[in-house]
Amino acid sequence: MLCCMPGVAFVPALLVSWSSAAFIISYAIAVLAGHVEPLVPYISDTGTEPPESGIFGFMINISALLGVITMYIRYLLIEKQNESSHFVRSSCNVFSLCIGLMGCIGMGIVATFQELSVPSVHDIGALVAFGSGVVYITLQSIISYKSCPQWNTYFVCHIRMAISVISCIAFVPMIVFASQISMTKIDWTPGEKVKSY
Repeated sequence: MLCCMPGVAFVPALLVSWSSAAFIISYAIAVLAGHVEPLVPYISDTGTEPPESGIFGFMINISALLGVITMYIRYLLIEKQNESSHFVRSSCNVFSLCIGLMGCIGMGIVATFQELSVPSVHDIGALVAFGSGVVYITLQSIISYKSCPQWNTYFVCHIRMAISVISCIAFVPMIVFASQISMTKIDWTPGEKVKSY
């Protein structure tokens, strides 16, 4: 089975490295080209103008694929561990995988439909990606606690749950503030009227 193959642990590390590179490279190009201000732009702002939009879209789609592979490996690992321990229902593991895959589809939508070109589709993709991500992380934290102490340490479970709680807390203001923003262009000056969509 794939989860028992040595070397699959590189996939989550590759996912994190590739995703970080996607954000850093598109940010650097956008700043150097003068398309965004260097001080904390939205992630999506760094992928709206060519040439960084193409790089951003390509790299984030690869990240979504790596996310799918990572989540599938995690699913297989839990299934294999569950054969001997029976710590979680298989349906819970399948449900968690489906939620995670929805998040990856949301990432693909965000990467494909730029923020200013098709804003409503981009925003729906972002909502699906972040919302599903928060639910997936929380479900995986619960599964980790159920697998203690045989397959996890409580320290790892506490770290996962802390990340889940921080994600849940961050998700609420993201929704509140995103619903207040109506952008049709990145550069604007105070007092300038911006057409809402």
